[in-house]
Amino acid sequence: MAGADLKPQIADKAAGLGFAAIGFTRATLPPEHLARLRDFLAQGQHGSMGWMAERVDQRAHPQALWPEALSVISLGFSYAPAQDALANLSRPDVGNISVYARNRDYHDIIKGKLKHLAQFIAARGEGVKVFVDTAPVMEKPLAEQAGIGWQGKHTNLVSRRHGSWLFLGEIYTTLALAADAPGRDHCGSCTACQSACPTQAFPRPYTLDARRCISYLTIEHQGPIPEEFRPGIGNRIYGCDDCLAVCPWNKFAEAGREQKLAARADLIAPPLAELARLDEPAFRQRFSGSPVKRIGRNRFVRNVAIALGNSGDPALLPAARALAAEPDPVVAEAGGWAAARLGALKPESAA
Repeated sequence: MAGADLKPQIADKAAGLGFAAIGFTRATLPPEHLARLRDFLAQGQHGSMGWMAERVDQRAHPQALWPEALSVISLGFSYAPAQDALANLSRPDVGNISVYARNRDYHDIIKGKLKHLAQFIAARGEGVKVFVDTAPVMEKPLAEQAGIGWQGKHTNLVSRRHGSWLFLGEIYTTLALAADAPGRDHCGSCTACQSACPTQAFPRPYTLDARRCISYLTIEHQGPIPEEFRPGIGNRIYGCDDCLAVCPWNKFAEAGREQKLAARADLIAPPLAELARLDEPAFRQRFSGSPVKRIGRNRFVRNVAIALGNSGDPALLPAARALAAEPDPVVAEAGGWAAARLGALKPESAA
């Protein structure tokens, strides 16, 4: 069967697996994507994410990763929240965990679904490889080129149907498939995502400086968080959804339907005092199967300490002092910072 004739069957199979969006493109990318990546790296805007500087050519050229690939099938899986993603930010006594991390690790779930779809193609004698943020793949440019959406001013993919709430995955294949029309930019004059960033991580539209990004600081960054960014972090203890959540295109998004990604009750608004008490076994049990687990207990409670210091609640001072006494120097420094801030509050500020 010709590739063009197989496209509707692939799309139907993907929809049956729960994918909200699918697009087809050739296994090539124009040279400007490599130029932008090199500039991003040259500016040091990737921070300590050294893996981004590795295998640059493979990242920018799909066929450099797999020369036999002729087509890329780009897929989007909706994780649009049922609740207001920013509701917790007005509750300084609880921690805010990014919407995508309030249940199971999406990598495992999406990869399993991609493998099912890939088997459908492989059964027709074609080669396939699947990727979910686990290889040097330019997921967002490929998704834009495949017509799923466009890279917005916050650098994430935006869809007219699903807003900013899409997990992306790809199937590289030796099957020759007709390319879909690329996505068109519909950001217009809107700068909501730029204005919403608490740490001014966007030096200009369509450009992110990861070193200032709360998601980077709370997840990827391993040492002490620079003090200049701590007040802006607020109670965000794992990731940040602000630039995604304010996108006007989200008004068309329906809540995601995958129950394995639906927010767990204990991760929607967990009390900071409770999280500060987690030792290693309790942390591992609490976040079993969650992407939060991968940053480890110490980095997580470092984030909790920052949130304690931003809470403005003297009642949380004992929790901060306990973290200040931790043997890990990064945790202890963050705990000491939090304790100093809470200890300096006047009694009337507790009212």
